[in-house]
Amino acid sequence: MSDEKIGGSGGSEPEERTMKPRHLKKLLGQEFCLSDWLTMTQDRINAFADCTEDHQWIHVDAERAARSPLRSTIAHGFLLLSLLPHFLSQSPLARIKVRMVFNYGLDRIRFIQPVKPGDRIRNRAVLKEIRRKGFRRWLVKIENTLEIDGNPKPALIAELLVFVIF
Repeated sequence: MSDEKIGGSGGSEPEERTMKPRHLKKLLGQEFCLSDWLTMTQDRINAFADCTEDHQWIHVDAERAARSPLRSTIAHGFLLLSLLPHFLSQSPLARIKVRMVFNYGLDRIRFIQPVKPGDRIRNRAVLKEIRRKGFRRWLVKIENTLEIDGNPKPALIAELLVFVIF
């Protein structure tokens, strides 16, 4: 196995460093990432609909959606979930050298507010739990809150589980 970085970003960055699990534990309970804003577009929503074969009208039919109580199309909830790796790639955890990292699943997920085309979203991540799962193997739980610019309610809250092998 070759070394890779959590988040999959390539290249060498000045702040890149090897972090041991005991250093990771110091981040427990803390916010470790506030990502950049990303603007949701109808093109992104349509592309996701094409990938998943989910062409429900509230996502792709702007004319019909304009007559709905939401007055607009909205992003798929699973599209928002699929953006978590992008947002987390901006975190300090993305610069940790590991042997392997993979998505282990999700725990609690709540879709709270719809995201419409033109909305700007970002992720606020908190390290919630770290569990040893064997020699150099750790299960990490990250609470993600996807915020909508100008909206007091988040779009979603999801606990992402990541399996890390150091």
